[in-house]
Amino acid sequence: MESKKENILRDKSFAFAVRIINLYKYLAEQKKEFILSKQLLRSGTSVGANVREANSAESKADFIHKLSISQKEIDETLYWLELLKETSYLTELEFFSIYSEAEEIIKLLKRSILTAKSRK
Repeated sequence: MESKKENILRDKSFAFAVRIINLYKYLAEQKKEFILSKQLLRSGTSVGANVREANSAESKADFIHKLSISQKEIDETLYWLELLKETSYLTELEFFSIYSEAEEIIKLLKRSILTAKSRK
């Protein structure tokens, strides 16, 4: 059974994936940017997919592994967002709007991993 924290993580990572898809569409259609946005799309949607997989993990080690992959993917997503801001594909407002959401998810992931590791 999922804990409340995992439900929050699942829901937030799904909502984040939706925002990433919409951002990808905006970057491709409006800004005609296809390379960085495709990388962002891949890493940003992978976060939620791995959180989902973690919820169906076969063991505690598998659960931690899947969440660790999610943590790496959200960190990569932060990188692409930073790059898009620094190359003026995203305004400061657009950047901070989604970046803060990603930072919240990474904190939830880190706490979930630490909690899982501390349980016997």
